[in-house]
Amino acid sequence: MSKPELSDPITLRLPVDVLAEIERIATASDRTRSWIMVRAMRLYLAGEGAEVLTAVKGRDDIRAGKSYLAEDLFAEVEEIIRNKVA
Repeated sequence: MSKPELSDPITLRLPVDVLAEIERIATASDRTRSWIMVRAMRLYLAGEGAEVLTAVKGRDDIRAGKSYLAEDLFAEVEEIIRNKVA
């Protein structure tokens, strides 16, 4: 398994209680503090971070004219339903 490409080191200040939890988890799981923090950041990016980026993309799409009015969408769905039933 190849090692991931790493950035230059960064400085990060954490609340003391958060760092203490990270250190306890690192010790208990025989991992480094960096490993624990990268894992936590990846989980954030996959969840809440992804939601933020989706919202930004949606806003950008609306600004670029790539959107539908809800009324138009509902009318199109109703038309599809009517044609399927008929």
